[in-house]
Amino acid sequence: MVVMKYWSNMILAAVLMLSACGGASKSLVVDSTQPVSDGNRVIYQMNVGAFTAEGTFQAATKQLARLDSLGVDIIWLMPIYPRGATMNSPYAAMDYKAVNPRYGTIDDVKAFVAHAHQLGIKVWLDWVPNHVAQENPWVQTHPDYFTRNDKGNMIHPHGWGDVLELNYQNPELVKEVNSALKFWIETCDIDGYRCDYVSSPTIPVAYWQDIIAQLKTLVPGKKIEMMSETDITDRHNQRIDSCGFDYDYAWSFQGSMARLCRRGFNADTLKSICQRFLDKSAKVKNRRMVYLTNHDQNYNDGGNTLRKFYGENRYGLTVLEFTFYGMPLIYNGQEIGDPDTLNYFTDAKVKWQRVDHKMLNTVRTLIALHHQQPALAESAPVKFLNTSCSDVLAWQRDNVVVVVSFADYDTEVTIDGIEAGNYQQWLNSQTIYNGPSLTKNSLPASPTLSLEAKGYAVYVKQ
Repeated sequence: MVVMKYWSNMILAAVLMLSACGGASKSLVVDSTQPVSDGNRVIYQMNVGAFTAEGTFQAATKQLARLDSLGVDIIWLMPIYPRGATMNSPYAAMDYKAVNPRYGTIDDVKAFVAHAHQLGIKVWLDWVPNHVAQENPWVQTHPDYFTRNDKGNMIHPHGWGDVLELNYQNPELVKEVNSALKFWIETCDIDGYRCDYVSSPTIPVAYWQDIIAQLKTLVPGKKIEMMSETDITDRHNQRIDSCGFDYDYAWSFQGSMARLCRRGFNADTLKSICQRFLDKSAKVKNRRMVYLTNHDQNYNDGGNTLRKFYGENRYGLTVLEFTFYGMPLIYNGQEIGDPDTLNYFTDAKVKWQRVDHKMLNTVRTLIALHHQQPALAESAPVKFLNTSCSDVLAWQRDNVVVVVSFADYDTEVTIDGIEAGNYQQWLNSQTIYNGPSLTKNSLPASPTLSLEAKGYAVYVKQ
């Protein structure tokens, strides 16, 4: 694939010679960086069927070195189980302990995980606890595993016609599900789960508390992490805060940004959205995963690429995703600009040849920055800075200063409240298309910066 050749060339140039004020030269490593703490990690969502032309674990394993070079720390695999035939949804499992034959075998999964571990990458599986395919053999062999309505019929949750809801009041069902969760850890050495539809009212909090405790102690010395597909800050989901999940979705944060872009962008409103996100995040026990897109946003509801969701603000919002708060998610293909909607029912392929070099170089730089700056750890403090332009937002996290213009015009903007001194500029929207670069700057306490329309800059105090 074209992007693979391009990526190889970029890796060869990973150490870049940079011009600094005063004529000194330094090098900046933007590829293959490692996080300074678990709080500085980046997660990558992969649909095995879409990730390569072959759509197999064997092919995906060959591309793990590229993800390692990009700086991926955790791979979240979308459901890998055999699918029900009604809609071919990956979220309609036929067998919790088997692999979709189109993707490969259990041995292929083992090899994928083993190679990921060699590269220092963790692997989480997508887990769908609430329902299974309506063709699942349990419908015939264990009809008592399913919930029923007043008429005695098995229930299609939310009207999803291809799946049937499981009954967590049945201890035998619970035993079967728990056995499958343990199977993937013990058999393939996976490192955690992204749990689908955790907000389901039919799965008791006590269930999650029990199984999460079991999984975390299943293999002595092995760290197991759990992420819930729900926004625990939502008042309807607050009960889940006691379940023991390590991460949840910053769902309302993403939704608010998407609605803002659809209705007419306003930087002051974005600032309010961000502040509300910080305030709510401070009240929950778990850490947050932040994202601009994933399989739902990209394909469902008619399909939305980053461009369709956010327009030209997609670059500035990408900077926000990686520098503001939480663990950033990359959906497969997002690193090259999210060029197309991906039908995950048919495993539509990522169009790797359609590279947005500005986005790719921005993401590469942001991952390195997120990895190497302790101030960008998931829960580190954030302080907004005053700007002379209402269309420009600026924030500071200890020694990192971020400035993003959402204006449709070039602007000279003054930033108040930073500490005067020597800074390295890690990211410059005006030059990033040509590749990552770094320059030294001496900034006063209230610097005036030149930003292009939709421009952005990131500075690190020395």
